[in-house]
Amino acid sequence: MDRAKLTRIPSQEQEHPGTFTELHPAPDHGETSWVGRERLTDKRVLITGGDSGIGRATAIAMAREGARVAIGYLPEEQADAEDTKRTIEESGGECHLLPGDLTTITANQRLAQEAVAALGGLDVLVCNAAFQMTYDSLEQFPPEQIEHTFAINVFSPFWLAQALAGELTEGGSIIITTSIQAYDPSEDLLDYASTKAALNNLVVNLATELGERGIRVNAVAPGPIWTPLIPSTMPPERVAGFGSDTPLGRAGHPIEVAAAFVFLASDEASYVSGTVLGVTGGRPVF
Repeated sequence: MDRAKLTRIPSQEQEHPGTFTELHPAPDHGETSWVGRERLTDKRVLITGGDSGIGRATAIAMAREGARVAIGYLPEEQADAEDTKRTIEESGGECHLLPGDLTTITANQRLAQEAVAALGGLDVLVCNAAFQMTYDSLEQFPPEQIEHTFAINVFSPFWLAQALAGELTEGGSIIITTSIQAYDPSEDLLDYASTKAALNNLVVNLATELGERGIRVNAVAPGPIWTPLIPSTMPPERVAGFGSDTPLGRAGHPIEVAAAFVFLASDEASYVSGTVLGVTGGRPVF
């Protein structure tokens, strides 16, 4: 993994939702770098936003660890999802593709049912799907975007946890992707940052609610990670040098975040619940 390349991210843009195949430099999702150690053998995992970025890396890493994986994703991201499935299957893993737009309770309930049917049950739920779009001032944020951002980022994890809590076995795990934005919000990501702060609260409350059932609930808070979300939602001038302002001086690769999800899903984290694990390149998470 040539991590030094991410110190020199050039200006670029994509149409939303973007694709990892057009990112320059190419991010590492673990395709060749992740070596499995049987940490998740036979665990059944649903990952939303699993076609690209952090979700793709998490799907690849968990499959390499022996998990059976299903990924949710937008229908327009079919090509990336098929590539993720192919990458997993080439290593002998299992990956089910479950497309859908998670802005409604019906779509989330359907995804939950499809995942349980495909995998024969569920052990780990990873709520990773997210939406963001930058604007320069408060007045520029479209009302419909506020509703859309909250539907994807907050309502979907709530609905999925609600639908799947009864399916998760003793020792099951829910892991939600929050963000450094919950702690250090950017003005041009007002709605996105507030959703991530809400998720931190949701994680703590769900951990209390579900702890007596033996279900652990945690979050991973990434910092600046090089994914299609960045050039497809930010102006090109902000993309240039993305992540270079962190203490480590670079953006992170998706696989570097996936490692946190693998740990939290594994039995190694059997006494970890109600916490937020930061993967931020040195930016504080507290």
